Amino acid sequence: MLLSALLFGIGNSAVRWASTVMDPLEVVFFRNLFSLLWMLPWALTAGMPACRSVLAERRLVPYVTRALTSLCAMAGWFYAIAHIPLPTATSVSFAIPLFVTAGAALILGERVRLRRWAAVCAGFAGVVIVLRPGAAPVDLAFLALFVHCLAAAVTVLQMRMLSRRDNALVIVTFLGLLVTPMALVPALFVWTWPSWSMLGALALLGGVLTLGQLAMTKALSLAESSAMMPYDYARLPFTALVAWLAFGQTMDAWGWMGALVIAGSALYTMHRDAVDERKAASRATRTVAG
Repeated sequence: MLLSALLFGIGNSAVRWASTVMDPLEVVFFRNLFSLLWMLPWALTAGMPACRSVLAERRLVPYVTRALTSLCAMAGWFYAIAHIPLPTATSVSFAIPLFVTAGAALILGERVRLRRWAAVCAGFAGVVIVLRPGAAPVDLAFLALFVHCLAAAVTVLQMRMLSRRDNALVIVTFLGLLVTPMALVPALFVWTWPSWSMLGALALLGGVLTLGQLAMTKALSLAESSAMMPYDYARLPFTALVAWLAFGQTMDAWGWMGALVIAGSALYTMHRDAVDERKAASRATRTVAG
């Protein structure tokens, strides 16, 4: 998970740099294109039977809807980090688990107790501390960041449903197959041909972010998410270091304070999720034994 955090920190910094050379929408397209190319050898060999079963059983619609929300999440994130300091955007993105909790209650009908709602409210208070409305104008970049958090939370909920039938590699492969042509459409409106050196950099970007996804998937397969996800918060110091070295970007004391509030709230939410899951499993075991 620490490797995943490091790779995402490097990848996000590369996205920031690429977005100064070409439009973020075009970066989204090439990121997905090269990620798909990195995954293609697996999809054409070991993953072919699993991918074929999705098509045979006509289970493609949930993948299409997830691809649409993933495209919104990526477009919002890439636009945001092209205009907002990376440490600030990363801090706000830690609120995604809080959006997931709210969405699980409002969309999936899951029961969320008062303590978890309190953690959600505290986390959003942390977002306010980071952004400090009035300290800087709330422009399109901040709205794009909000869209990213909302859409990313929806993709997590969709992943929960898809992972009941298919493994993570199948899900990631279909995501690339569907998002790449979707991302091409808006990219055509701002299209400029990248140089060969830029294409090489974008290929490396796609590889780094794909490795980050696979590292996170592997970590979550080895241990409970409640045990692994706290390490994801290492993205902030990694990102802050790379952003400082590459772009001279820093975050003030208020930003770090808000990030701690957001991270603490999200960690508490994940802890309560793990406790509830263990209690449910224990009740199910007692029922079977009885």
